[in-house]
Amino acid sequence: MKTKFTTETNQKVIEKLIQNPEIMINHFIFQKEEGLPVHQSNSNVYMIILKGHLSLSLDGKDEVYESGQILTIPYGLEMHVRNENEETLEMFVIKAPHPDYY
Repeated sequence: MKTKFTTETNQKVIEKLIQNPEIMINHFIFQKEEGLPVHQSNSNVYMIILKGHLSLSLDGKDEVYESGQILTIPYGLEMHVRNENEETLEMFVIKAPHPDYY
């Protein structure tokens, strides 16, 4: 079984690639000033930054992460995911277990 994801675009992309009880895998592409609203992590979250820079607030603390980094975010933290840079941000977000089964 294979799953295809978007590789080249100038559009905002939020793709739910794999959804099962053990794991959720999403693919995001954000242009400058795009992102997600402030929310709480609803599972254990792992972010793999493929391209660009991730501007991330965790419980009100702002940090910027670059491509090649993997972040581990525990359940229940307030987070704000966004791209504040000119370069396109692309990343995978893995949630384990799937939030519906946390």
